Amino acid sequence: MVLDDDQLPPQPEPEDGFWRQATSAGALWRGLKVSLTTPGIILFASAAGFGALARDAGFSLWNSLFMMGIFFALPGQVVMIDQMARGASIMASALAVSLTGLRLLPMSVALMPYLRGPKVTRFQYVIAAHFIAVTAWMEGWRRLPEVPVALRMVHFIGIGSGFVAMTLLGTVFGYAVAGSVSKVLEAVLLFLTPIYFLLSLIATSARLPDTLAIAFGAILGVPLYLWAPGFDLLLAGVLGGTLAHFAAKVRAPS
Repeated sequence: MVLDDDQLPPQPEPEDGFWRQATSAGALWRGLKVSLTTPGIILFASAAGFGALARDAGFSLWNSLFMMGIFFALPGQVVMIDQMARGASIMASALAVSLTGLRLLPMSVALMPYLRGPKVTRFQYVIAAHFIAVTAWMEGWRRLPEVPVALRMVHFIGIGSGFVAMTLLGTVFGYAVAGSVSKVLEAVLLFLTPIYFLLSLIATSARLPDTLAIAFGAILGVPLYLWAPGFDLLLAGVLGGTLAHFAAKVRAPS
């Protein structure tokens, strides 16, 4: 898939001197190194919690690694384990997991324009889309604007590949130590990723609608979970964002 120059997103002058002379290999390597920073460490810890949970639920290590690599989104994996442990059918479990994945569609739509480049292929888009979960999306949104257009896709693939590797290692670690850590610690580890995501959203919210959307979503989350479990994240996002949009319009000067 080749795009014309006028279809490409704007390319600001890189602030980081590395990008002025970077190659594709260098962009990929720098993306991989992101997995060794705070978000990668948090993913490792969260995946360790998942590995311990999967072993307690009776899943094999290979099944646990398969779920981590294929889903690459902890809520979906936890829902799958919960449904299977309750004796739900494969179809019911797949439907529940699909509902948790709906939140990733608007995230993908928002990030994909940053990944367009003169030599980007459809296969690269498919690979990149697989990596768009909460942490990779946040890091891509934060880092890609500083990367030259031609290197954004390969840099993001490096970020995603590194994060997947960290989650696979974390799953193995958690599976190995399952039984030697408390249930509370397992839950805390699983909760690290959503906490990191919330704090990152707060730190990067530059406009009033962003701040209001976070606030409305947090307020609506609990009652929507009680009223419509399985749809709570989707409804909280849609309703919270809509309320934030109109509330910001009301406050904006005419």
